[in-house]
Amino acid sequence: MVLEQCRSDTDARLVERVLAGELEVYELLMRRYNQRLFRIIRSVVTDDLEAEDILQETWVRVFEHLGQFAGRSSFPTWVSRIAVYEALARARKSKRWVDLEDQQGEIMPEANRRHASPETPETDAIRSELSEMLQTAVDALPPTYRMVFVLREVEQLNTIETAESLGLSEEAVKTRLHRARALLRRTLEGRIGAGIVEAYSFLGGRCDRTVSRVLERIGVTQE
Repeated sequence: MVLEQCRSDTDARLVERVLAGELEVYELLMRRYNQRLFRIIRSVVTDDLEAEDILQETWVRVFEHLGQFAGRSSFPTWVSRIAVYEALARARKSKRWVDLEDQQGEIMPEANRRHASPETPETDAIRSELSEMLQTAVDALPPTYRMVFVLREVEQLNTIETAESLGLSEEAVKTRLHRARALLRRTLEGRIGAGIVEAYSFLGGRCDRTVSRVLERIGVTQE
């Protein structure tokens, strides 16, 4: 009943409710942004199961630091930055993250580029042949380009929002998006379309599973 009553509340109001002790309301914030954060995280680690695990950690970190949300940026931008931090920390810890550009912004040798992780059985089961092809092509992008591409083209953030989420300049976002598109065109010959959104979906059971696990970890009793 409580969730239904505050479902139309703004993000800021939901944050206030959670900080006031209505912990169960945190579920609404998670469900609003689970898919966006999953897409951001997966653009770094390129593995569904690992991305789901990092997503849970992200929401726990967000909860732990919720009192620090001051409203200077939008809530989705704020949580996106936390998701990026958690994903990059995991990737760097496992030594799978390699910088593509040098300090002058020049592209490093091809050998330094990171290759996509193998598709998981779950991915094979839920994606069509076209979605698999598109996702494989996006996964094969250099990581610094892939993150920008996913936020701009899949998640439909504008240049300013993308720059804020990734801690980049607007010019860097534009440059990396341009390069990402050029690389994809060579691979897909212009066949990028709605299928890319389907490939990066995070709905149904996976969303429910993440919400349930995070609520359990922050001490919310579920009926």
